[in-house]
Amino acid sequence: MENKYCLIGPFTQLISLEGLPPKGALKDDDLQLIFQAGLLMKGEKIHAVGTFQTLQEEAAQLGASVVVLEGDYVCLPGFVDAHTHICFSGSRARDYAMRNAGQTYLDISRAGGGIWDTVTQTRKISLEELASFTSQRAAQHLREGVTTIEVKSGYGLSVSEELKMLRAIKLADQSCAADLVPTCLAAHILPKDYPGDALSYLREISEKLFPVLLEEQLTKRIDAFIEESAFSEDEISAYFTEAKRYGFDITVHADQFSVGGSSVAINFNALSADHLEAITEEQIALMAKSETIAVALPGASIGLGCPFAPARKLLDAGISLAVASDWNPGSAPMGDLLCQAAILGAFEKLSAAEVLSGITFRAASALGLSDRGRLAPGCLADFNLFPTDNYQEILYHQGKLKPAQVWKKGTCMHSTL
Repeated sequence: MENKYCLIGPFTQLISLEGLPPKGALKDDDLQLIFQAGLLMKGEKIHAVGTFQTLQEEAAQLGASVVVLEGDYVCLPGFVDAHTHICFSGSRARDYAMRNAGQTYLDISRAGGGIWDTVTQTRKISLEELASFTSQRAAQHLREGVTTIEVKSGYGLSVSEELKMLRAIKLADQSCAADLVPTCLAAHILPKDYPGDALSYLREISEKLFPVLLEEQLTKRIDAFIEESAFSEDEISAYFTEAKRYGFDITVHADQFSVGGSSVAINFNALSADHLEAITEEQIALMAKSETIAVALPGASIGLGCPFAPARKLLDAGISLAVASDWNPGSAPMGDLLCQAAILGAFEKLSAAEVLSGITFRAASALGLSDRGRLAPGCLADFNLFPTDNYQEILYHQGKLKPAQVWKKGTCMHSTL
């Protein structure tokens, strides 16, 4: 996009989230609201934020185009979903029905369900079909205000099929308005058709897959599921050590059903530890001393009927908390980030400032991104316009109030106006 100036406004309220700390608890009084505000953009980035009247004077001097809004709108940064599995094929509606009828995970797995069911369905389709499915889900996310989306592999579970998934994510990114951030989750579970043990599988992935990921620039991030049903702390250690040697960032599926993963995340200086529904006071204290970001996934708790991650305790301990959707076909099929974040806020007694920070700049930090999640000069011009005169209405409606406009890199990509 050319570096042309554009002013948009006035917004009844604008919440920039500028100046808020990266870690710990927040109060709504910490939010700085700008009334009758405007955004002055230069190409893909924000040039200035302030009152619309003041920015009009600067816009005139710069020869900027002006978009004048009529009615009440609240302007928020574009949302960042730091944990999704939207690259997949098939449905696991049967799993959901069986789970709600009282069947156990083992029962469902024996009946042909679980992660392996999605692996089987994802392996059957072409790279192009997989990219199309991913693009469609990303487009839905964008319409709901999510302008940056992390996307994991993990339903291939072989060198060739994991490459197919990550190439599909890269292809989808080229056609998506939202930014897709790929993550390699080849260490999701030990594939049922693998002839060796967990250590052999992880060694094969690191030796044969990691070099290609770098060569084709498919991802900078390596994830693993550390759990009794997946990989142990000891099994994953050499894998993460090798990933760090290649220069990958680490993130971890941690402490979902049992503890251990968060300690691994801390030891490997992971960007984030995601899930944490089972985390204990001991692990919380350790995380508070680290720079690892906690990522709560309320969608999985809703889908599985399990307790939420202890978001209130994590924040009060001084930890940085992001909130992500975990959109996947098994445990979190809803995929509505704003709805899930609002529900988590109600159950965990989170302030609006904490919830909004968790789906904007703190979520961006979990992806190693510092150029989005706030409305400030130099940041990407990613923002949402909600049709209301009060920002509190957004979480109050628990996801039912959708953006009237979604702007990505200075361009309106979705509008109902």
